[in-house]
Amino acid sequence: MSFPFDTRYASLELLIERAKKRMPRFAFEYLDGGCNENINRDRNTSELRDVLLRPRYLNNTYAEANMETELFGVKYSAPFGISPVGLQGLMWPNAPEILAKAAFKHNIPFILSTVTTSSIERIAELTEGKAWYQLYHPREEWLRDDILDRCEASGYDVLCVLSDVPTFGYRAKEIRNGLAMPPQLNFRNVSQALAKPQWCLEMLKHGVPSFKTMEKYMDKNMNVKQLGQFMNSTFSGRLNSDRIKAIRDKWKGKLVIKGVASDEDAEEAVRLGFDGMIISNHGGRQLDAGESTIAVVKEISEKYKNQIKIMMDSGVRTGPDVARALSCGAEFTFMGRTFMYAVGALGDKGGDHIIEMLKMQFRQVMEQVCCEKPEELQNFRVKK
Repeated sequence: MSFPFDTRYASLELLIERAKKRMPRFAFEYLDGGCNENINRDRNTSELRDVLLRPRYLNNTYAEANMETELFGVKYSAPFGISPVGLQGLMWPNAPEILAKAAFKHNIPFILSTVTTSSIERIAELTEGKAWYQLYHPREEWLRDDILDRCEASGYDVLCVLSDVPTFGYRAKEIRNGLAMPPQLNFRNVSQALAKPQWCLEMLKHGVPSFKTMEKYMDKNMNVKQLGQFMNSTFSGRLNSDRIKAIRDKWKGKLVIKGVASDEDAEEAVRLGFDGMIISNHGGRQLDAGESTIAVVKEISEKYKNQIKIMMDSGVRTGPDVARALSCGAEFTFMGRTFMYAVGALGDKGGDHIIEMLKMQFRQVMEQVCCEKPEELQNFRVKK
């Protein structure tokens, strides 16, 4: 049997192990950590993995598994995509471009974060306008409208409005490492970076990462403290129904809310006219005392599945995890850490590697339980 990826790193665990060796400690801890004691980060995955599937080996109607999944009129090659991740280029240089290229090549969605290290225009160029954009809602309406105008001009069709960061999570390691706002460069960070020569070489090649989408709105000579003050003041705008209505009225494409974590917010999202929701708790990085995402998916999928597209991220790490999430009512899934571990481990080859590996894992689950289409996985879940 041939494998379309590097068999030395044939599991997520092996990719994490290698990424940890290649990334500076502060960068790996930023990627890997949740908030407070990491309880909800771990709960997301552990409760998802409590979901069990039941095979149908004598199913005479079973045909070859087809992973293709239609979402908002687009047929993707698999029911998973790449979540928006902030500061990607700090974790591994040029990471957003590596992943955007891989997503386009393999026909899965890539979501660009407002606070990552590549611009709206550059990612649109790499994906022929097929990427999605995640909006951190700014305080100023003119800034929001300008960002939306740039997205429209660049060909983006799906806008994700982030709802779950009314305040920044308490992340002790980021505070220690100087990655809280305002970010700080300290001797510990410099020494950790110098100990990772490949990371340093890539950083020299691609340059120091910055908030590329936001550069146009910043003074050119901002120091570190001023940058922190700018980001804190710019993105302190909490969502409300008036702000959402203004976006809905202006945005001509599909509108998705990311960060739904309750039945009440799901009901409000439907009322406000969203086309889709991503059930998410920011990878457990915001509320350590919150529920797992799979618990919320189970609660709301039956009630709202015919009114709005229901997607999920946070806790999904592998192909079997994708199958588990779909079996509980999610129609599509997204992953952030998984893709960044792969890029940290394998650099430019990481995007292709992890997508091929996830596809093989997911297809194997479908074929093992004798499921023909992803949307049929709900028929194979063991109900508890």
